Amino acid sequence: MKQISVLFALILPVVLMSQSLKSPSEFLGYELGTQFTRHHEVVEYYQYLANMVPERVQLQEYGKTNERRPLLLAYVSSAENMQNLETIRTEHLKNTEGDANASKAIVWLSYNVHGNESVSTEASMQTIYELLTSKQAYLENTVVIIDPCINPDGRDRYVNWYNQNKNTPNQVNPDSKEHHEGWLSGRANHYMFDLNRDWAWLTQVESQQRLSWYNQWLPHIHVDFHEQGVNNPYFFAPSAEPFHEVITPFQRSFQETLGRNHAKYFDANGWFYFTKERFDLFYPSYGDTYPTYNGAIGMTYEQGGSGRAGLGVITAIGDTLTLKDRIDHHKTTGLSTVEVASQNTDKLNQEFRKFYEPKNFKYKSYVLNGDMDKKKALTNLLEKHGIEYGYGNKGVAKGFNYSTGTNGSIQTDENTLVISTNQKKGTLVKVLFEPDAKLSDSLTYDITAWSLPYAYGLEAIASGSIINSNTGDKAVSMAAVPLDSYAYVTDWNSMEDARFLAEILKAGIKVRTSYLPFTLNGKSFDRGSLIITKSDNSNPKIIDRLFEIFEKFSHKEVTAVTTGYVDKGKDFGSSDVKMINRVKVAVLSGEPTSTLSFGEVWHFFEQQLGYPLTVIDTDYFRNVDLSAYDVLVLPNGRGYKSFMNETSLVKISEWVADGGRLIAMGGAIDGIAGKDGFKIKMREDKKSEEDSPEPELYEEAERERMKQQITGAIFRTKVDPTHPLGFGYGDTYFSLKLGDDSYEYLERGSVAYLENDTKPMAGFAGSEAQKKVAKTLVLGVENKGRGEVVYMVDNPLFRGFWENGKLFFANALFMIN
Repeated sequence: MKQISVLFALILPVVLMSQSLKSPSEFLGYELGTQFTRHHEVVEYYQYLANMVPERVQLQEYGKTNERRPLLLAYVSSAENMQNLETIRTEHLKNTEGDANASKAIVWLSYNVHGNESVSTEASMQTIYELLTSKQAYLENTVVIIDPCINPDGRDRYVNWYNQNKNTPNQVNPDSKEHHEGWLSGRANHYMFDLNRDWAWLTQVESQQRLSWYNQWLPHIHVDFHEQGVNNPYFFAPSAEPFHEVITPFQRSFQETLGRNHAKYFDANGWFYFTKERFDLFYPSYGDTYPTYNGAIGMTYEQGGSGRAGLGVITAIGDTLTLKDRIDHHKTTGLSTVEVASQNTDKLNQEFRKFYEPKNFKYKSYVLNGDMDKKKALTNLLEKHGIEYGYGNKGVAKGFNYSTGTNGSIQTDENTLVISTNQKKGTLVKVLFEPDAKLSDSLTYDITAWSLPYAYGLEAIASGSIINSNTGDKAVSMAAVPLDSYAYVTDWNSMEDARFLAEILKAGIKVRTSYLPFTLNGKSFDRGSLIITKSDNSNPKIIDRLFEIFEKFSHKEVTAVTTGYVDKGKDFGSSDVKMINRVKVAVLSGEPTSTLSFGEVWHFFEQQLGYPLTVIDTDYFRNVDLSAYDVLVLPNGRGYKSFMNETSLVKISEWVADGGRLIAMGGAIDGIAGKDGFKIKMREDKKSEEDSPEPELYEEAERERMKQQITGAIFRTKVDPTHPLGFGYGDTYFSLKLGDDSYEYLERGSVAYLENDTKPMAGFAGSEAQKKVAKTLVLGVENKGRGEVVYMVDNPLFRGFWENGKLFFANALFMIN
C-alpha cells in the first residue's frame, strides 16, 4: 500500500501538469484550423510548452533563415529520458560502430519544408500537445524530435498572402482568389529554392544548419510532412518503386508495418488514402531518401491541399476539404508513427546497427584527380555530411573510368582525392558517387542521375579495391606576392577563380584576360588567365585593395611577372589580351519565368559568386531603360512566347544589337527562337508515315510516353575550349539534361553540343528522346549587331549543385567581349 502511495505521489504532478497544459487552440485564442498561425506564434507556443514542462520538452534554436526567422527543434520524451538525453544520443550513435546498449527509439518529425503546404506546422502543434497529454505512454522508450517548420520564410510568405487575400471568414469556392497564389508562392525558401531537393546538396542555409544537427542524432525514423493537390487522398508509406538498391529489406518491410498501422486509423474514420504510388525512394536529396541512405526509415506523408486549399475548399467531387481535416490527418499519421516506433524499439536498434555494418559494395573506392579548387569544393560538401576522405599515394588506380564509361586507370599522387565506402557513411558514399545508379523503374519522381564526379568536373575512377589514402587537409597558402611587379597573373578554371574576379571587379580594379595561351618565365597560362597590371591600376589605394584581396584568397596561386613580353603567345598589349568589363547585370523575374530558375540565378549571384544583380519584374519591364545594363538574364520558364510580344521582343532585340548581352536559359530560348534576328532554330521533329504510332493500351500510355522523356540524365558533350564561353574547360563537359528540348547547331558559336552518340553516361533517357537530341546545341553564343546572345539549353545552375557548370555562367558574364 505504501509503495502504491509513493508511485501515485510521483505520477500525480505529471498528470496534473499535463491536464493544465493549454492546447494550441487555448493558447492561440482561436480554434486550431480556423486560422493560419504565423511563425512567431508557433515559436511562442513551443516556448510555452518548454517553460511549462521543461522536464519533458527541451527547445533548441538551431539556426536562422535568410530573413532571420528562428529554426527550432523540440525534443520530447519522458522525464527520465529527457534527464538522460545526451546519454541516449551517444549510445544511439555508438550503434553505428556496433558497440552500444541503445534501448530507445529515435523519431524525427519534419514539418513544412514547402511553405505553402501549410497544414504541417499547424499539425505539429497538435501532435506535440497530444504526445505530452493523451499519448504520454509512447514516450517511455521513445525520443521524438520535432522540427515544426523547416521553411519559415516560405510559410510566412504564404500565410501573410492568404490572410491578405481571403474572404471573411473564408470562401470555399475554388475560383476565389484565396485559392490562387501568384508567381511568388510560398513553396520555396527566400531564394526560391526547393528545400526538399537540397538535403544532399546543402546549398541553402536552412539545409546546412539542419543537417549539422540531424547528423548528431541519425534517427531510426524520419517523416517529412507534405501536401499535394487538393483532389488527392492522403499518401503514406509504403513508397513506390523505384527503390534504390541500397535500401534494406527491413527498411522496406517496416514501411509496410507503419502503413498498416496508419490504415487502421484511417479506416476507422472512413478517410481515403493510397500507398505504393507516385512517391518513390531514389533521388538522394529528399527528406525521405537522404535519411533512408543514413539508416532511417525515411518517409513522405502527403495530405491533399497545398497552397490551393486555404482554410477550406470544394474538391472536384464536391466534398469540402478543411484545414481542420488536414490537421487531423497529419496528426494521426504522426502519432501513429511514434506509436509503432515505441512498440518496436529493440528491432529498430538491431536493424540500425545492421545497416552500419560493413558492406561489400561493387566499388569500394572513388579516386579523383583534377583542379584543386573543385576538389576543395567537393570536400567541403563531404565534411558537412560527415563523410571521411583522404589523399592518395604515387601509383595507379584501376576501375570504371567516368570519362570514357569503360574500365581504365588514372595516375595517383599525394593530391589525388580518395573516398572509400569502408566507413560509417559508406552507403551514402555509394549513393552519391556511383557512376550510374541502378533504376528499377523508369517512372520516377525526379532526376535519375547526380554522380558527384560528373557534377564537380573531376577525372574519376570507381575502383573495386580499397585504395590506401592518407588523411589531412590539403589546403595550402601560397607564398606572399611581391609588391614591386609589372603585373600579376592567375588561372581561370573554377568558381573560386570566378569569386576572385568578382571581388577584383567590385573593388574597381582593372583586370584583363588572354584569349590565347601564353608562356612567360617558363610557365604556361591557358586561355582565360587573369592579368592585373600596375599600369592599369596606378592608384596606390587600388594596389592596397588588390593585396587585401590576394590575402583573402591566399590559397590562390598568383604569379608576379616583371614584363609583359611573353616567351610564347601574345604580349600583354595585344588585342587578344582584353579588358574585362565590370558588367551591370539584370535578371527578369515574375511570369513567365520559373520561380526555381529565377532563384537559382539570384542565389548564384548573391551567395555563390558575390556579385551585384538587379532584379527586374515583368510587371514593369516595359518601363525599364535597358541601356543601363550590360547583361540581361532570362531564366527558364514557360510562356515566353506570350511575353515576347512585339514590344518586349523589339525592345530586347534592339538592346542586344546596340551592344547588350542576353543570356537566355531553357524555355526563354523558345520565346525568341527565329524571331527578330535571333537565328537559333528549334530542331524539327521529322516524322514519316512509318512513324505513325501504333494503338496502345490505356494503362501503358504513361510508360509509352517515357520513350520521349529525359528524366535528369548525364550526357557527354563536346566543348570548344577556344571560345570565351568555354574558357577553363577541356574538350568535354558532362551536362545534366532535364528534357528533350532540341536546337540546331549555330552557324558560329556552338560551344557545347551533343554529337550523334546520345546514350547517357548515367540516368534515364527514352529511346525517342535520345534520337531527338542527337547533334543539338547545349550552350552557344550568337553575335547580333554589336551584342551577343548566350543560349543555355541545359541549365548549368540547376539546384545550385552542378558545380562544374557554373564557370560557363561566369564566362557568359565576364569573358565574352
